[in-house]
Amino acid sequence: MKTLVIVPAYNEQKNIEQTIRDLRAHADGAGYDILVVNDGSEDETLAVLKQLGVGYLNLPMNLGIGGSVQAGYRYALQHGYDIAIQFDGDGQHRAEYLSALMEPVASGKADIAIGSRFLQKEGFQSSGARRAGIHFLSALIRLLSGVRVLDVTSGMRAVNREYIRVYAEQYAQDYPEPEAILCAGIHGARICEVPVQMQERMGGKSSINLVRSIYYMIKVTLALLISRMKLHG
Repeated sequence: MKTLVIVPAYNEQKNIEQTIRDLRAHADGAGYDILVVNDGSEDETLAVLKQLGVGYLNLPMNLGIGGSVQAGYRYALQHGYDIAIQFDGDGQHRAEYLSALMEPVASGKADIAIGSRFLQKEGFQSSGARRAGIHFLSALIRLLSGVRVLDVTSGMRAVNREYIRVYAEQYAQDYPEPEAILCAGIHGARICEVPVQMQERMGGKSSINLVRSIYYMIKVTLALLISRMKLHG
């Protein structure tokens, strides 16, 4: 199947080269295409991408993770891809799991497959506070849609052509991963999780600190409730 790996990147000059090398080691042999979406980076991310010779979209301004991922889905839709895989540019995801991630989608067993840290509980598990927040969001999404996903904030996921189209047309802009699961669940998507191991980001600084984590929880909770009402009229 024609497969695209979408890599959103914002100020990832310290991480993106190793991320691309890891992807090429596993994606090239499988015939997957790689597209980095440079989300208006203010550092040398774009220069690194040019040097590496990897395919990229260069957004003229910072749209945030939701906007950059949606741009990747629009590219996938316009170019006729059967499967799109999201893969973070900060070095936390490991490309060795690409084939396991896409297998349920490629075989037709699932519409969306999510790489989960919490199935086997190996590798980097995030902080205790963040895990508590993730578990809360998981329970809320299950309550609102009936879909049970443990790692609802995982940005490592594969989707089929139907949901490439859905996400190309509509994708939450701020911290979109939980909302994307809710949207798909309400639409009746078959969603599964695949065990993966992740690692701490290789360089740079995460945009989420304690204050933003609290803000994130409040905002996402409200966004999920609003999305549920909108999707059911």
